[in-house]
Amino acid sequence: MGLKITKIAFVGYPVSDIQRAREFYEGILGLIPGAIDQEIPDMPGKYWVEYEIGSQTLAISNAWNPSGQDGPSVAFEVDHFQDSLEHLKSHGVKIVAECIETPVCRMALIEDWDGNGITIHKLK
Repeated sequence: MGLKITKIAFVGYPVSDIQRAREFYEGILGLIPGAIDQEIPDMPGKYWVEYEIGSQTLAISNAWNPSGQDGPSVAFEVDHFQDSLEHLKSHGVKIVAECIETPVCRMALIEDWDGNGITIHKLK
């Protein structure tokens, strides 16, 4: 029997400064830390914070370094696309692409403070 992947357990984003990252993910994006929000055992000064979003989990950690280069991206579904964009702009969030229209959705590409790509997404 071969490998059978049944779901994505979590998506992890590297951050350089855990407090600054928390201000972005919690303060600007409004995410709420889940059950795991701690210093990593046997790794002093390295933290792991998980946010439960629907049935998925996004984790941030300073246990590895962000590259600020091309890498993975997470897409967040929002209730109100334009209001969400205005909120992000008002907080100085870098907007890479403001409005990408497809037959099924609208998307905006943004970056967190470490250059990690995030997509703001709204199904039509």
